Amino acid sequence: MMNRCIDSRRQKYLHERISHWDKVVKQKIRNDRWSAFYHELLQQYYLFLVPPGLKVLEIGCGTGDLLAALKPRVGVGIDFSIEMLKHARTRYPHLTFIQADAHSIPLHESFDVIILSDLVNDLWDVQVVFEMVRKFCHPHTRLITNFFNNIWRIPLALVKGLGLGADVLEQNWFSPHDVANLLELSGFEVIDVSPRILIPLRIKFLAKLANRYLVNLIPFNWFGLTNIMIARPISTKEEIIKFRGTKVSVIIAARNEAGNIDNILKRVPELGTETELIFVEGHSTDNTFEAVEAAIKRFPSLKCRLYRQTGKGKGDAVRLGFQKAVGDILLILDADLTVPPEDLPRFIQALISGKGDFINGVRLVYPMEDKAMRFFNIIGNKFFSLAFTWLLGQPIKDTLCGTKVFWKQDYDLIEANRSYFGDFDPFGDFDLLFGAAKLNLKIAELPIRYRERTYGETNISRWSHGWLLLKMVLFAAKRIKFI
Repeated sequence: MMNRCIDSRRQKYLHERISHWDKVVKQKIRNDRWSAFYHELLQQYYLFLVPPGLKVLEIGCGTGDLLAALKPRVGVGIDFSIEMLKHARTRYPHLTFIQADAHSIPLHESFDVIILSDLVNDLWDVQVVFEMVRKFCHPHTRLITNFFNNIWRIPLALVKGLGLGADVLEQNWFSPHDVANLLELSGFEVIDVSPRILIPLRIKFLAKLANRYLVNLIPFNWFGLTNIMIARPISTKEEIIKFRGTKVSVIIAARNEAGNIDNILKRVPELGTETELIFVEGHSTDNTFEAVEAAIKRFPSLKCRLYRQTGKGKGDAVRLGFQKAVGDILLILDADLTVPPEDLPRFIQALISGKGDFINGVRLVYPMEDKAMRFFNIIGNKFFSLAFTWLLGQPIKDTLCGTKVFWKQDYDLIEANRSYFGDFDPFGDFDLLFGAAKLNLKIAELPIRYRERTYGETNISRWSHGWLLLKMVLFAAKRIKFI
């Protein structure tokens, strides 16, 4: 009896909203001037978060404008309003639109990105929808949702009362904590939440100042109209087991490291079902290239390849190694062996167990050996860790640790979207961190004990490279934070 009562209430709730939005869409098509700017801004944020060419599902797609703007390889829109979908199908015949209730979607496939834009405020049971959405996820899927800020409840009610917009029925008013909790209960982990849009009106100069800059700063960020939340599915045991049969490519950029080569081949353990070592020698003044050639001959059982770098800088060398790699997992190991190769299995385990999509080594947790890092280098690293934590929206304690691990398919997306930032980073670390953040990858940090060099000297110049890093922070702020 109780279930029948709940079902009847849910059906009434659903029919009220279908009827409401079927009416609203006719007014919306004729006169959309009040909400147009708000939707333009939302579209701008989603274009930053979702690269083109992916398989995208939007639940609550309305007239399909946002889905079409993302230029998906495959785009599927779900909405319960037949009037909304009539306009969507007319405007975007290359996309697929399905009439269905968000609580019961007739699909049996996975997507790269799933979007719920301005939908959770209007759902009967958000947890049921999130649990259903989890079935449409593969391990690399990203769920992106935006929902109204509680603080805007009264202003939106006034706008609606004056007939100026906000054509909504009674809403669920969620805090970011509420939505994050529902996602966690449904098998998701939140990666980032960002308040957006202080002024939803097209007011010259002031709107740009508020919506691009002030909304990222305390206390203004408390008043953003909408919160954009990004989540990823938590890996199941079955998915973790599936990833254990993986090939690993270890990329080793080596410049003036001849005395370390034998130790690298002796100490790097077997990783995954197959491990390949890719050396990229970068214009050494010692005999590093010859040392690698000789070592490969002495260790014929190991799968090793050697390339001579044509460009300049560690970043260029690492990218050459990635290009030549055939493994499912890419791992960077510094040839100076300041990060012990014996620690590498822990990086692989963190990745395949789903602890993160991008595993970043951290040298600044455990005490270091006396000469492992100079004092001003430590101070610089701590400053940049604070700056990048704020910029990327995820904890980044060490920006320049050379040891990083991630999936090859994620790197392929970073590479495909590199033009957004450009070829600006001689180290390679920031190129990868920025790219990972833009793709909404979960960055997990793995503390290691940083060792003193036993051969050669560091290739880092603390002052000139420190100035370069500061310029990168400012560049990243413009390209990632103030969009």
